[in-house]
Amino acid sequence: MILKKTQAKNGFSTPTQATVSAALVLGILLLPALAASKSPHQPVYTVLHRFSGGDGANPAASLIQDPSGNLYGTTQYGGSFNYGTVFKLEPSGKETVLHSFDGADGMWPTAALIPDAAGALYGTTFDGGTREGGSCVHGCGTVFKIDSAGKFTVLYAFTGGADGRNPAANLILDSAANLYGTTYGGGNFCSLLVDGCGVVFKLNQHGKETVLYSFTETPDGGQPSGGLVRDEAGNLYGTTQFQGATGYFGTVFELDSAGVETILYNFTDGTDGAGPQGTLVRDAGGNLYGETQSGGDLSVQNCVSGLWKGCGVLFKLAPSGEETILYTFTDGSDGRGPVGGLLRDRARNLYGVAGSCCGGLLFKLSVNGKLHVLHTFEAPTGILPFAGVIMDSAGNLYGTAWEGGNSGCVAIQGCGVVFKLTP
Repeated sequence: MILKKTQAKNGFSTPTQATVSAALVLGILLLPALAASKSPHQPVYTVLHRFSGGDGANPAASLIQDPSGNLYGTTQYGGSFNYGTVFKLEPSGKETVLHSFDGADGMWPTAALIPDAAGALYGTTFDGGTREGGSCVHGCGTVFKIDSAGKFTVLYAFTGGADGRNPAANLILDSAANLYGTTYGGGNFCSLLVDGCGVVFKLNQHGKETVLYSFTETPDGGQPSGGLVRDEAGNLYGTTQFQGATGYFGTVFELDSAGVETILYNFTDGTDGAGPQGTLVRDAGGNLYGETQSGGDLSVQNCVSGLWKGCGVLFKLAPSGEETILYTFTDGSDGRGPVGGLLRDRARNLYGVAGSCCGGLLFKLSVNGKLHVLHTFEAPTGILPFAGVIMDSAGNLYGTAWEGGNSGCVAIQGCGVVFKLTP
């Protein structure tokens, strides 16, 4: 989920990324660990809500927060039909299910929500959208809206063809109420990606989709699993998880307002990283910050899998295309395989989540390059964080863990939690 918190016109705090696809959620499970630096002051971790199944299960996306402190998010599963939910969590701890997906209106949401100035919420589902199938069996995913009165509307249902399939990341919204996003598949056929290379799309307020770009595998990459960042001139920035000019390792791209794509960086699975995750963060100078799930220290044997080597990195990409490695994960107590995107605070510290042997961890990377483990997740209070965090004005962090937290849930270790980390 890359998680730069912004303040929208309606006051919501939102992350600029989302989340991981269903395939990623199922594929990143327990990851080994050994030894990194602990923060000198340990923050206080609080479970705000434990999902029980009927009210949702397995939150895979980041949260947003309104001016009153209410949190909004999605769960990948659970609800009335076990196809996922949209929920609201009040500061008192009261949870309200705003919508339970039934398949025909979408299923398996894995991306963060985004609000508009009127308080409506927009999001995507990875699958679903047709009651009796279509080219994706259950439907190829949807874009939806929930207005301030609670009315749910499917704005667009993907067909799996040239229009894309399986949107896995958060949307962004411009001043004219147009939505922009990516799909994990569909578009052009790819030799190694049978479901297509994915697309960048625009959806206007009337539900008309325009494909802005279709990925071609080589040299521009394929399967964008992260969301987009938009600059003042309307240029879009994002990543592809796979493919590119240097192998199977992903890219960073720019798409201008005319639909012309420029590859800003090709990952090599060397010390520079491989398999970028989550939405990028962009600063005022045009620098981009992100993370890769692999690459980095190629000597760590536990992080070798086929073509992929290394435990992942945090990186900065200058407008010139020059990459700087900010941190290399070692599979020690710093974990491995960062996912879900980053949050950058006003002091330029970066926050994110990574895997570990027993359930994952939440980290802070200081401006001096030192990584602090703020919390190590454990089953009774939530494990497997797949989405980044957001921060409120007091510096508290909020996020989700995909599993754990409730022994009474159908899942062995629980259906996941919403948490708060107080500095």
